[in-house]
Amino acid sequence: MTRAWWPVIGMVGGGQLARMTQPAAVALGVRLLVLASSGDESAAQVVRDPVVADEKALDDLMSFAKSCDIVTFDHEHVPPEHLRALEAAGVVVRPGSEALLHAQDKGVMRSRLSAAGVPCPRHRLVADPEDAGRFAADHGGWAVLKTTRGGYDGKGVWLIDGDTPADTVAEPFRAGVPVLAEERVEFARELSAVVVRSPHGQVVAYPVVESVQRDGICVEVIAPAPDLPHRRAVEAQRIAIEVAAELGVVGVLAVEMFETKGGDLLVNELAMRPHNSGHWTIDGAVTSQFENHLRAVLDLPLGAPDARAPYTVMVNVLGGDLPDVYPAYRHVMARDPGLRVHWYGKGVRPGRKVGHVTAYGGDLPALRERAWHAADYIQGVIDE
Repeated sequence: MTRAWWPVIGMVGGGQLARMTQPAAVALGVRLLVLASSGDESAAQVVRDPVVADEKALDDLMSFAKSCDIVTFDHEHVPPEHLRALEAAGVVVRPGSEALLHAQDKGVMRSRLSAAGVPCPRHRLVADPEDAGRFAADHGGWAVLKTTRGGYDGKGVWLIDGDTPADTVAEPFRAGVPVLAEERVEFARELSAVVVRSPHGQVVAYPVVESVQRDGICVEVIAPAPDLPHRRAVEAQRIAIEVAAELGVVGVLAVEMFETKGGDLLVNELAMRPHNSGHWTIDGAVTSQFENHLRAVLDLPLGAPDARAPYTVMVNVLGGDLPDVYPAYRHVMARDPGLRVHWYGKGVRPGRKVGHVTAYGGDLPALRERAWHAADYIQGVIDE
């Protein structure tokens, strides 16, 4: 029997985001094809017939696109000129190159958002260490320096003041890309507003979450953000929806924000793909961010983003001192059958995201204790 035509979605990048997209593709009945840099990558282990090639080489991208109806991404690192070349060749790229540039280049993002009236920290591009020092002196003696391209999980970010060693101030400028200086924001906490937008403009917004960072890496997400006033939550969602429309985003857009001690919201970062702050939706929402990303790029009706429980807590599992985590995995499953544990198929090394655990229900302190106990046990922080 001949199977009727169904679309093939090509995802550039074989990391854990592509891996977690695969179950959503199976449920929707569409095929996910992955372009991975190696056959050992997270998604390449679970997606049928992965294409192993150079994700940043135009010829490899063009060849991959010929087998796909739509191309999307699990990271932002494809060169913008290659994305434009794909589009010029007639490839359907979602999000498109013009939108994705604002997640690839922090300088472009800051300029566009500021022109659109989106609240952001004070900032400007700086030419050299001396210029960075002048910016810091003009903004309370501190500055956050960011390479405009290539940084993630705390990489490519430096906090400087008048006592910072000269070599450290000079380090960002050695990357060979423009450097953005931003004011140091005194914030109460970090929030993330995840929205999903389709080509014809349908948008859904997930509950605004609190994102807890440690050494530049997200370690915990609480959905919804506790004690967030309704008015402020709606404002965060409104900002994210307006950014998605302004930039023409198709798919998931995660808008990371600072909630200042005075109650204001300032946009920090953008991501145009499934995002760490949305992993809780796999277990805690009616429709996961991964399914809604696929629905959006296919221009299907978007699924409900509603939470399934009053609270969901997601804690990232980082590589620790235990080289073999499987016994610990069995232990936490037996200790807490209501906990959800997700593995990324990665080798364990200190600080590397190798999985996450999720707990949901009505008692937030208990949920946090359960999720952190499991993550700490797997990481070897505790042994009972």
